[in-house]
Amino acid sequence: MALERNPAWKSEKQRIYTCPMHPEVQQDHPGDCPICGMALELKTVSGSDAAEDDSELRYMTRRFWIGAVLSAPVLLLAMAHAVPALARQSWVMSDASRWIQFALTTPVVWWAGWTFFQRGWRSIITRQLNMFTLIAIGVGAAFAFSTVAMLVPGIFPPSMLHEGRVDVYFEAAAVIVVLVLLGQVLELRARSRTGSAIKALLNLAPPTARRVTSDGDHDVALDEVTVGDFLRVVPGDKVPVDGTLTEGHSSVEESMITGESIPVEKNVGDKVTGGTVNGTGSFVMRAERVGSDTLLGQIVNMVAEAQRSRAPIQGLVDKVASIFVPVVLAVALLTFVMWMWLGPEPRLAHAIVNAVAVLIIACPCALGLATPMSIMVGIGRGAQEGVLVKNAEALERLEKVNTLVIDKTGTLTEGKPKLMVVTPVGGIDTQEFLGLVASLEQNSEHPLAAAIVQGAKDRNVIFSPVSDFRSVTAGGVFGVIGGHRVMIGKPDFLRGEGVIGLESLEASAVKLQEAGQTVMFVAIDDKPAGIVAVADPIKATTPEAIRELHALGLKLVMLTGDNRRTAAAVAAQLGLDAVEAEIEPAGKVAHIKQLRADGKHVAMAGDGINDAPALSEAEVGIAMGTGTDVAMQSAGITLVRGDLRGIAKAIRLSRGTMKNIRQNLFFAFVYNALGVPLAAGALYPIFGWLLSPIIAGAAMSLSSVSVISNALRLRRIKL
Repeated sequence: MALERNPAWKSEKQRIYTCPMHPEVQQDHPGDCPICGMALELKTVSGSDAAEDDSELRYMTRRFWIGAVLSAPVLLLAMAHAVPALARQSWVMSDASRWIQFALTTPVVWWAGWTFFQRGWRSIITRQLNMFTLIAIGVGAAFAFSTVAMLVPGIFPPSMLHEGRVDVYFEAAAVIVVLVLLGQVLELRARSRTGSAIKALLNLAPPTARRVTSDGDHDVALDEVTVGDFLRVVPGDKVPVDGTLTEGHSSVEESMITGESIPVEKNVGDKVTGGTVNGTGSFVMRAERVGSDTLLGQIVNMVAEAQRSRAPIQGLVDKVASIFVPVVLAVALLTFVMWMWLGPEPRLAHAIVNAVAVLIIACPCALGLATPMSIMVGIGRGAQEGVLVKNAEALERLEKVNTLVIDKTGTLTEGKPKLMVVTPVGGIDTQEFLGLVASLEQNSEHPLAAAIVQGAKDRNVIFSPVSDFRSVTAGGVFGVIGGHRVMIGKPDFLRGEGVIGLESLEASAVKLQEAGQTVMFVAIDDKPAGIVAVADPIKATTPEAIRELHALGLKLVMLTGDNRRTAAAVAAQLGLDAVEAEIEPAGKVAHIKQLRADGKHVAMAGDGINDAPALSEAEVGIAMGTGTDVAMQSAGITLVRGDLRGIAKAIRLSRGTMKNIRQNLFFAFVYNALGVPLAAGALYPIFGWLLSPIIAGAAMSLSSVSVISNALRLRRIKL
């Protein structure tokens, strides 16, 4: 997978900070989002960045606890008059009590809550109104009113005086700040858990490697390993980077790639992957891909980029959010005016308190977090199961897919065909015939060609040089060997080259094709010379995957360039819904276009270079991780383990994530739809109910925590 380098592997100067709710905001230093005001966080966190990643959490936690300690006596003093045993105590309504409340509230508001005022002021001067706009105005109004009421009560009308004093609301200002801080702390803790998948992937790589040099072995940090280094891996160690064995042998547990816990034998010349676990043997390997170029690095990069991407459904949320804060400000102003006009005495106090309650309860943080939190957790959960999602759009589209188009070779089958039958005609020697065929095919990159070449080597066939080699996509190959014109391919290809008399060979091929084997026809000097048949066994997991996909309601269509009889035999064996054979790559694209024109929501699964155009044409392209880089770059989803059961996992993940997002959005919308009228005093004329700004602050904080907690449930979704 040729992917952009991952910031987690970059140097200090290359770190990128971004907003969890607005991934388009990126900069090379910490700060606040100019749109929503939230603290920026590292785009991708490595193990060494953990302490820095927690800096915002530690900052908010410290202010929360100090603010809580200072606010507790303020609340007790303010509420003492409501306790019958204390109501008649002289100190309850004394000036001393008010001055203590003022003294304790001031550091809570202007130190513990200073960040909210900074972000609120920035939102106003940049005209990017957000949740901190409402918090700053609400808390500032409550504190300013209370301070003026305490210092110069004479400016208020007599109707507002109670025993010669105007009521103050220091406890509201202090407790709201503490509650918002509590919400921020809980939110930051929950958000840190959304990155658990990335951290788990990063932890698969060992922190150090054992470099082999002329003066012995030396432990070096993983980021110091370079391509070409020789590394020793001892029993029980993790393989540090991707490379090739140059000495020794062992068995390596590759479950992170294959999903199978059974160790795989490794000998000199075999490839090993960083993050896999060595068994009982010891070996030396040559580093070939390091840092973000390793398979593990590419997986981390893909997951990190996908977690920051935006789902189309976020567009609706953005439109709502862009008008939400101005509307809330208007509602708060209207609340103030209505209470001043129609409310009971003291009107001004009631007007301010209820307007503040509206501002606080309507903070749109829950609305803004609803989609990105679910996307981050969902994509991380998929990565843990070997389902790599390229972006949030692919995840959203996958939910609607009802038709799955599947390639045969390498997708339904192992993609490792074997030469089964060699049948020359016209008295040609079998070894000589296979030598000509294999010599020509060794110039081809097709998997079937590789099977013929390997089969010839196993039979100790002698290879000959080839000249004038030519390949025709979805047709066959041509070349000159020892003065003979040799052609291999489909009957139509050979006929197009002037070969006649293929009917008897086609009749011989029928039984092989009906048995699921792929037959290639051979002509020498423009005359039919025989056939070779290759079989590609169906993956052991494919039948189970087909059953799971059918159970999810998908129609399964196989598109393949293989012979119709061979394709039909495979389709019948697996119980596929439809099959289209002898299709060229352009034909696959046309077929997918037709399915979409018929109203189908189409996903395409494939693994070869010839599948790339079709993967791009489908609403969602799904690439086998065991396939080519081109296929994976063209796909929206990659299955690391190359197992079709991963498609069923991806669909369950998509449906679960989108359901979770809708639950979050429903909760956020309903919360504000009910909370704002209640805070404005809509039920006061009927039941005499008013919503305290303190209760509004608690409800606002809990709404954000509830949305994130719901998103975190995706970590336990059964795939």
